[in-house]
Amino acid sequence: MKRKLDIPPAWLVAFAVLAWLQANYASFGLSLASGFTDLLSGLLIGGGVVLVVLAIAEFRRHRTTVLPHETPSSLVQTGIFKRSRNPIYVGDVLILAGLILRFDAVLSLVLMPVFVWILERRFIVPEENRMRRAFRTDFARYERQTRRWI
Repeated sequence: MKRKLDIPPAWLVAFAVLAWLQANYASFGLSLASGFTDLLSGLLIGGGVVLVVLAIAEFRRHRTTVLPHETPSSLVQTGIFKRSRNPIYVGDVLILAGLILRFDAVLSLVLMPVFVWILERRFIVPEENRMRRAFRTDFARYERQTRRWI
């Protein structure tokens, strides 16, 4: 059960809740609220959702798992995966950034590097190690050609 809950969307929700709580109960009068931040937050959230959807569609097209603790049955290098080895995680980071701006949770901006660190340590590094073992030379080539984030 614990492993089923240890997925990036759960971490994203937890960090979003922290940002919301900070905005509502510990804002200390700090604000970035403006029409520009509203626009930017919408673009970040929308862009993040688009990345996640494109990546999941590519996983489905290749009939492989989207779950981070499982070894995929194929190495996906097409579509959005030509640009980033981790477009879902990039999308998650964009969504969190957009939510922080939407909530006007200025102090929660410090959560961004913490969230990225958790994604890297809990998910990306173990995933890449599994793929390195499963796909050896193909993954080595892919790793050289495609950046981890963007």
